[in-house]
Amino acid sequence: MARIHIPVNARGVALTILASVTFVFALSAAHKFFIPLIFGIFIAYTLNPLVARLERVRIPRVIGTLVVITTILTSALWTANNLRDEFNSILISLPAATQKISRSIKQLQRDQTSTIQQMQVAANEIEKATNQATGARPVVKSSSGDQSVFNLSQWLLSGSVGIVAFASQALIVVFLVFFFLLSGDMFKRKLVKISGHSLSSRKITVHILDAINTSIQNYMLMMLITNVIFGLMMWIALRWIGLENAGAWAVAAGFLHIIPYFGPLLIVAATGISAFMQFGTFASVLAVAGATLGIATIIGTFVTTWMTGRIARMNTVAVFVSLLFWTWLWGVWGMLLGIPIIVIIKVISEHIDGWQVIAELLGE
Repeated sequence: MARIHIPVNARGVALTILASVTFVFALSAAHKFFIPLIFGIFIAYTLNPLVARLERVRIPRVIGTLVVITTILTSALWTANNLRDEFNSILISLPAATQKISRSIKQLQRDQTSTIQQMQVAANEIEKATNQATGARPVVKSSSGDQSVFNLSQWLLSGSVGIVAFASQALIVVFLVFFFLLSGDMFKRKLVKISGHSLSSRKITVHILDAINTSIQNYMLMMLITNVIFGLMMWIALRWIGLENAGAWAVAAGFLHIIPYFGPLLIVAATGISAFMQFGTFASVLAVAGATLGIATIIGTFVTTWMTGRIARMNTVAVFVSLLFWTWLWGVWGMLLGIPIIVIIKVISEHIDGWQVIAELLGE
């Protein structure tokens, strides 16, 4: 029987595993530092062509950077201000939605005893019969009182804390983007300088940095195009169905669509509950859910898949597994950053000797 002999450096493999585990735990422990930093790098790479174009028309880089960042922030604030009433309407309807869902759950509990309750009754009867047979005293269980499954005030408090934390991190990202854009290609020159004294190593470093730059810009452009198309199509569909606050839901759908795979599910759940609260029929829920899934399928199948294939040429399994890993590591932020990070890893692996195995596993 033929066998393949693969030489293994046990010490090198052990050190690699230990270093990888240590690196992963370091990423998890320092997530408050790495997440804003990576977001700032990605956004700076995306906006750098705009600043460079302004610089080519003799506008100083600091002024061009301020113009680009101010324009984006002003547009975001203008959109949020125009949709403020719709978002306030959604927030105001949350207590009523919570009460209606709570009443529906209580009604279901009154109509029929759940399977868990039946099992509890059977277990109590068996325990009572066993105690009678053995002569043991029954254990008196203290009542814990009526505990609410959903505490609205606690949820609002945690949500407020989350909003404050998000706002502080967003401010940090804005400053990071400003300083990265202001520095221009300074870090690129420094990386090329420290990569080695030989001309070949410097050329490889330049190729890697250019490939990363192109990949990030193309990926972010793809996300912008697909999310804008998805938001517009959602606005048209929800307006046609007659769902209230269609503009706010469309904007929220565009942002949630950034999260691969799981984003459309969150959109379906949120808009489905809103449709049930407004119309009170399952037909409306099915209409909204069907429209959302249909639009997400069209965008994901024809637009996102085509553009991702042209940008990264990665296989679907690698994308999904990497998404699970970064979600486990950083939660929701890992969902947003997972695919760009894995695209960069693939680009670097293609240009470094010994890393081609990783590029092959990630490629199509």
